[in-house]
Amino acid sequence: MDHRLFSDLERIHARPAPFEFYTAQELWTDEHTSAQMLAFHLNENVDLSSRRMAFIDQSADWLAGHLGIAHGTRVIDFGCGPGLYTSRLAKRGADVTGIDFSARSLEYARDQARVMGLDIRYVNQNYLDFSTEERFDVILLIFCDLCALGPAQRAVLLAKFKSILKPGGRIVLDVHSLAAFDQRTEASRCEPNLLGGFWSPHPYYGFLNTFKYAQERVTLDQYTIVESAGTKTIYNWLQYFSVGSLEEEFREAGLTITEIYADVAGAPFDAEAGEFAVVAKLA
Repeated sequence: MDHRLFSDLERIHARPAPFEFYTAQELWTDEHTSAQMLAFHLNENVDLSSRRMAFIDQSADWLAGHLGIAHGTRVIDFGCGPGLYTSRLAKRGADVTGIDFSARSLEYARDQARVMGLDIRYVNQNYLDFSTEERFDVILLIFCDLCALGPAQRAVLLAKFKSILKPGGRIVLDVHSLAAFDQRTEASRCEPNLLGGFWSPHPYYGFLNTFKYAQERVTLDQYTIVESAGTKTIYNWLQYFSVGSLEEEFREAGLTITEIYADVAGAPFDAEAGEFAVVAKLA
């Protein structure tokens, strides 16, 4: 057997330390995968890059009513994607800012805003690097984005939230629960053109290794894509939370969770569900 091949396979199946590598930006900025992700965003029949449109309509209605989002309310949506929430809240007269590092998604969002006659500010940037002197009434981070960040990144983001939230303002976000973590299992697979060509327009072999980290309550879906031109690895990390662990991170950031729901449409909290949502304010 070719020892180089054996060494390559050993590297492909090696277990990294939790959040040792971070490749989320590459997923959303690559020419091919960003197009795939936008298509998932806009597919009304799947909950992949974003939730189904019917749920987003319901969620936007609940957010507007529960938080009093109306004319002049200053809203910022971190990880706004193609503007599915920003456009709905801007229609209610809110002063809306959206941040995302996918230029393709923001191009779609800006086009839609022009068509609908909406004045929405979009910022093409990694939201971990975003800074502003502005202050906001409502901060959104939806579709469990917080879970894709490591502990140090989450601390940076929550500190940012504290610095830009107006007194009396509120933060709304959702996360994966420990019930969802319990359902995950470790696995390994290899397929030609894994996920139906999602990772490249060229022929490739795709390796997927799913790792669980019991102590940290973290999972990793590690994709290794082998093409004739080279090999790349994408790390899809997810942190899972209990209500208590999320409250602790907010408390350390100078924030207080005031309300807990099953989702960002205001459904009653369910301890057995795979996700939960919170509303928070300055401590």
